[in-house]
Amino acid sequence: MSDTLFGIHGAALELRSQRMGQLASNIANAGTPGYKAKDIDFATALAARTSGASEDKAISTATRYRVPVMPSLDGNTVEMATEQTAFAENAVGYSATLSFIKGRVETITRAIKGD
Repeated sequence: MSDTLFGIHGAALELRSQRMGQLASNIANAGTPGYKAKDIDFATALAARTSGASEDKAISTATRYRVPVMPSLDGNTVEMATEQTAFAENAVGYSATLSFIKGRVETITRAIKGD
């Protein structure tokens, strides 16, 4: 029902949430030797999700390892500036998607109440 009620925005919110978790994990592991930073290509994941793939399948299809600009000696590929920028960009997208859903809920609520 949420697919028809919220359209693409429900899936987008789920994917943005998963991406935020991945980016937060990258940031948390910035000092872990050998940690390989990953990111979720949002456009690829959303395309997979809207074509019928499950959320897990869409995420696994769209997850990519980051290629560092300056590799570290300990093998860690987290670059804080890259991660923070991606996190901020994703947070803005998450907020916008949430606003679309909130607007849809308000519209449906008004329709039900007859306002």
